[in-house]
Amino acid sequence: MKITDILKQEKECQFTFEILPPLKGQKAQEIFDNIDPLMEFKPPFIDVTYHREETVYKRLDNGLLQEKIVRKRPGTVGICAAIMHRYDTEAVPHVLCGGFTKEDTENVLIDLNFLGIENVVALRGDHRKGESYFTPQPEGNAFAIDLVHQIQDLNKGIYLDEDLLNHTPTDFCVGVAGYPEKHSEAPSLNIDIEHLKAKVDAGADYIVTQLFFDNQKFFNFVDKCREAGITVPIIPGLKPLVTKRQLSILPQIFHVDIPDTLAIEVLKCKDNAAVRQVGIDWCIAQSKELLAAGVPVLHYYSMGKSRNIYEIASAVF
Repeated sequence: MKITDILKQEKECQFTFEILPPLKGQKAQEIFDNIDPLMEFKPPFIDVTYHREETVYKRLDNGLLQEKIVRKRPGTVGICAAIMHRYDTEAVPHVLCGGFTKEDTENVLIDLNFLGIENVVALRGDHRKGESYFTPQPEGNAFAIDLVHQIQDLNKGIYLDEDLLNHTPTDFCVGVAGYPEKHSEAPSLNIDIEHLKAKVDAGADYIVTQLFFDNQKFFNFVDKCREAGITVPIIPGLKPLVTKRQLSILPQIFHVDIPDTLAIEVLKCKDNAAVRQVGIDWCIAQSKELLAAGVPVLHYYSMGKSRNIYEIASAVF
């Protein structure tokens, strides 16, 4: 079922979450062990991240470094198929520009279509580690809007090979990312929302936001989106703090502000066990306020671990 149809069916706010595929060589059972407890809250869909290749360097016997390209977390498509088979719930894979040619993307989308997966999240993705700026793959999509266009072309039956005969249209529902505190590369929030509006105009069906810790920034973001003419559903994404180190890491990686009140409480903590509890309590308060505001879904970034998400969901749903 498409995410947009799920949102139309239900009147109450729903619980959903995002997982990471296991590291290469690890068993899928680790993923299932973290998903199993969260199924108590009947998530209508589960997002599965996609990961681009990384560059690693191996020192040779002669002292030189050998560059090697590896993908540390493959398996997104297989994990999505396993989730749908095991839990009878929708799996929503992320599809990236970074690290993929348009041909790669088309082939992934064909595989997803064959598996009966109807929803995807279209993302540009991050730059490769060691690079300062995002560089698109040769013959790949440069921006998320280009990816949305390619998906919508497939939905119209337009494939890269123009000589195909009897080609069949796909029917993907497309999600895109929104940034309540703007994308790190955007010059301003207003311009970032213009870019978001362009993605919606290109065919995006719903928006999932980057994580945030200040609900007022989310509410202001939604208001600005509506003023800009964006009418699709906007789903807030939440992540609880778990370590003191995240006070400095998360603002750098995700371009988010951490409220003074939260930061002060974390700095008082003697260890990460105490930080984890502060993060849970803050996320519960965030969730309840968003729930009261009538958001359609609360979407949690689990990072592959479910225990703190379970405690939050138990207090909210």
